[in-house]
Amino acid sequence: MPSRPEPAEACGPLAPGKDQERAAPLERVTKLLQKQKLVESMVHSRSAPRQDLVETVVHRQHTAEFQHLLRQLATAEIAAILEALPIDDARLLWLQIAAERQNDMLWELPEELREQLVGHEEPGFSERQMNAFELVEGRLQQVTIRSRKDLTGVRPVWIDLVDTTAAERNYIGTFYGVELPDPGKVTDLEVSSRFHIEENEDIHLQSNFLLDRAGNSRSVPVAFVLHGGILFSLRNEELPVFRLQRRRARTQPGYVSDCKDLMLDLYGADVEHAADSLGGIYSTLGKVGRKVLSEKMSDEEAAAILAEIAEEEDINGRIRSNILDTQRAISFLMRCRILSPSQSDDAKQILRDIESLNSHTAFLFDKINFLMDATIGFININQNRRVNQLTVLGVVFMPINVLAGIGGMSEFSLMTQGIPLPVAYGGFIVGAGLVGWSTYVAVKHFENRKLKNPGRSGGR
Repeated sequence: MPSRPEPAEACGPLAPGKDQERAAPLERVTKLLQKQKLVESMVHSRSAPRQDLVETVVHRQHTAEFQHLLRQLATAEIAAILEALPIDDARLLWLQIAAERQNDMLWELPEELREQLVGHEEPGFSERQMNAFELVEGRLQQVTIRSRKDLTGVRPVWIDLVDTTAAERNYIGTFYGVELPDPGKVTDLEVSSRFHIEENEDIHLQSNFLLDRAGNSRSVPVAFVLHGGILFSLRNEELPVFRLQRRRARTQPGYVSDCKDLMLDLYGADVEHAADSLGGIYSTLGKVGRKVLSEKMSDEEAAAILAEIAEEEDINGRIRSNILDTQRAISFLMRCRILSPSQSDDAKQILRDIESLNSHTAFLFDKINFLMDATIGFININQNRRVNQLTVLGVVFMPINVLAGIGGMSEFSLMTQGIPLPVAYGGFIVGAGLVGWSTYVAVKHFENRKLKNPGRSGGR
C-alpha cells in the first residue's frame, strides 16, 4: 500500500497563491483559528499605548480573513467543518458566519450541535417559501409552516415550495423520504429526463408554466414529484396558475380528492391561462391591424408596430411551446395508468382544449406574418416615394444643368455682346427657371395621367 502523505505542517507553511487555495477547507479554517488565538493572546498579554485600538484592528483583520474564506465555501462545506471542529472552535467560527447564511446553516447541522451553538433556536421557513395543504372535507386547508417542528403531525396532500434553498429542500425531502430537485437546474429538454418514474415508484415531471406580465413574458420551470400520496411542486417564482388553484380548492368543496387531482387541475389552469393570453394577443393584433390598414403610416409608426408584432409573436411562441409541454405531461400521466376513470376523463378534456389552442396559435402566426409583411410594405412604399421625389428633382434640374453649362461657355458672351451683363444673365436665369417649371409640370401631368389610366399606361 502506498504510504500516506505527510500533513502540510511537516512540509513547512504553505506558500501563498495556488498551493494555499488548494488546501482543504477544514485545514485552512483550523489555521485561521489558531492564528487568531495566538495573536489575540499576544495582544492581551502586552500592555501598550492605545490597547483598545490595537485589539479592534486585530479583530477586524481576523474577521475579514474569515469572511473571505467563508464566501468561497458552500453551506454544506461550512456545516461539515463545524461538525469536525471542537465545540469551542465551532462557536468561534459560528460568530464569523454572516447572519443571512445562519438560517440555511442550521438546516445542515445535527440537532445536538445546533443546540450547543444557538440553543433552542430552530431553522425557519417563510410563508412564501413553503406552503403545506391538508385536505379537510374536500377543501384545501393551508398549514402555516415556520419551523421544522411544525411539520410534525401534518398530513399534507400538497407541499408547494417557492424559491427555497438547497438546505430546506434537502431537509423536507429527508423528512418525507423523497429526493426533491432544484427547479432552476432541471432544464433538460429530453422527454425521457423530464418525465420519468423512479424505482420507488415516485413520479417526476418538469414542465414550463407561462408567466405573462406586461413587457416581461417568460416561461418558468416547475418541478413536480408525486410521492406517497403527496404532490410536491417546486419553482423559483410565484405563478398566477398556482394562486388560482389554491383559491378554487379552498372555496369549492369536492374540487379535489387527492394529489393527482391537484396536478391535473394545475395543468388545466395553465391551459386556461394560455387561452386568456391568446385572447390578449387577439386584442393587441386587432389594434395593430387597424393601424396597418390605414392609408398612411410613417416610418416611426411602422417601427413601433413591428416592435409590438414581434413581442406578440414571442408570447404566441411561448404559449405554443408551453401547451405542447403540457400535452406531453398529460400523455405521460395517462400512459402511467395511475389515473382513475374520472381523472382520465379530465385529462382527455385537457388534451382536447390543447388541440383547440394549437389551431388558434397557428392562426395567430399567419396573422402576425401578414401584419408584418404589410408593415414592411408600408416602409417600402415610403422609401419608393422618397426615391420618386429624388427622381423628379433630377429630371427637373437636368435641362437646367444643360443650360447652365451653355451659359458658362465663352460663346454665350459673344452671343450677348452689346447687351448689358445683368440683363443678359438675368434673362438667362429666368429662361432656365421657365424650362425647369415646364419640365416639372410635364412630369406631374404624366404621373397623374398614369394614375388615372394605369391599364393603358402599362400596355404601351
